[in-house]
Amino acid sequence: MGKQITEMLKGTLEGIVLALLSGRSAYGYEITASLRDQGFTDIAEGTVYALLIRIEKRGLVDVEKVPSEKGPPRKVYTLNDRGREHLEEFWATWAFLAARIDRLHHEGE
Repeated sequence: MGKQITEMLKGTLEGIVLALLSGRSAYGYEITASLRDQGFTDIAEGTVYALLIRIEKRGLVDVEKVPSEKGPPRKVYTLNDRGREHLEEFWATWAFLAARIDRLHHEGE
């Protein structure tokens, strides 16, 4: 899979992170750990943090600084209404693409 999965993830990682945040609020490291638990083992922390900055700037999440026992306060991300709307659009787009890709796959068999 290698390079192909990396390229596909670039276009879907935002939706994946929003989906994780739809279940609960989390800070960057928790999000990275959840991604790894879901099998996305090659995603670098830096990639996740850059994405979190982008979705924060776009107003898709609310951010709260929470004191940490180890070091500076953590930024905890919570999906807001705008983010939920964006996630719904992501799922609709995903369903559209997945259905067509599946059809192409089965036509080729």
